[in-house]
Amino acid sequence: MKQQHAPSVAPKTRQQRGFTLIEIMVVVAILAILGAAVVPKIMNRPDDARVVRAKQDISSFEAALQLYKLDNYNFPSTDQGLQALVEKPTGDPEPANWKTGGYVQKLTKDPWGRDYVYVSPGEVGEYDIISLGRDGSEGGTEYDADITNWDQ
Repeated sequence: MKQQHAPSVAPKTRQQRGFTLIEIMVVVAILAILGAAVVPKIMNRPDDARVVRAKQDISSFEAALQLYKLDNYNFPSTDQGLQALVEKPTGDPEPANWKTGGYVQKLTKDPWGRDYVYVSPGEVGEYDIISLGRDGSEGGTEYDADITNWDQ
């Protein structure tokens, strides 16, 4: 019986090349220039983001209040407040068909950490939902301005 030997294969050499130090330094320099141009623009955006979030929260409360009214024939009173969306309220007007589980999972605070103000009947409509803005007091301009459901 003849023995067969596996053919001998010479390993292929492949030349691997990485980035040179100069190439890496050029990329880092480009990223630093882009960062220096973009970061100052982004740093002023947190206040804009807070205003957008307050408007979204208010819109969510409005939708929940509309469902509340469909079930119970009226909006919660000022005394019952937005808490009526989470827990069945007591007092007048008594909810006729309050939905078990509530209309929102929990009440969020405004982006500055304060409760939203709820008034019913409101100045403009059947109710007002208000965030007092960055300064936490009525009125103001720019980021200190009140954010309301009737401004949207």
